Amino acid sequence: MKTRRFGRTGHMSTIAIFGAAAFGQVTQTEADAAMERLIGSGVNHIDVAPSYGLAEERLGPWLARERKRFFLGCKTQERAKADAAAELRRSLDRLQVDAFDLYQLHAVTSMEELDQVTGPGGALEAILDARAEGLTRFIGITGHGLESPAVFLEALRRFDFDSVLLPINFVLYGNPAYRRNAEELLRQCRAGDVGSMIIKTVSKGPWGEQPATYNTWYEPFDDANHIQQAVNFALSQDVTGLCTLGDVTLLPLFLQACEQFTPMSAAQQEALIASGAEYEPLFV
Repeated sequence: MKTRRFGRTGHMSTIAIFGAAAFGQVTQTEADAAMERLIGSGVNHIDVAPSYGLAEERLGPWLARERKRFFLGCKTQERAKADAAAELRRSLDRLQVDAFDLYQLHAVTSMEELDQVTGPGGALEAILDARAEGLTRFIGITGHGLESPAVFLEALRRFDFDSVLLPINFVLYGNPAYRRNAEELLRQCRAGDVGSMIIKTVSKGPWGEQPATYNTWYEPFDDANHIQQAVNFALSQDVTGLCTLGDVTLLPLFLQACEQFTPMSAAQQEALIASGAEYEPLFV
């Protein structure tokens, strides 16, 4: 598995970063099998959150004995200082660790939410306190919506975040405004030595009226060829790595695609973006 430098953290993160949302509804036996597969692939970076169902509980036994193997990122969706501080400590307990490598403001999807978390008494103050106490080394921000790149450009003006996490896929890049803001954000991240994690790489579109057949809130591509194309596209951008998708049954295909990553030319990327017009965008 190739690695890339995760910004100023200096960590050489594998281009596949384990998105622990995949452990939201699985048994410990299923989680153990997935962890063995991840370790076998050399994955060395985990991203988890307390909102991911059973994920922290399932990861805890592994981190208790394998903590040094992984760069560990967690996050809070709380907006107020006291609530975020309490959630951070609960996550430490459930994950059976003494500290995080990265702690993030989670799902900041609008300027109003950015005002909340970065304002007086906001969650960022709790994370700054945690960093001063040695409970996290780095501070990041994550977002899942159409406005995420624009929100993060403003966030980086307000605070010197160490990392960002946002969606990038070839279907979404068919939206000119999103692509423009995302590309500018990645340029700013490069200039500021900010790490970048990408989610929803293999999103095909919203589930709509059809029943969900995977533990993902979007419909994913689920065949090797499409997953490989999507992974090649996302990793051809100036990013650190891709968070694996939220379903353990598709984890082997995603890891395989990262192991077989081949950079795409500019022409190949543009052709793939054009082909995305046949799919419904996840965000509108």
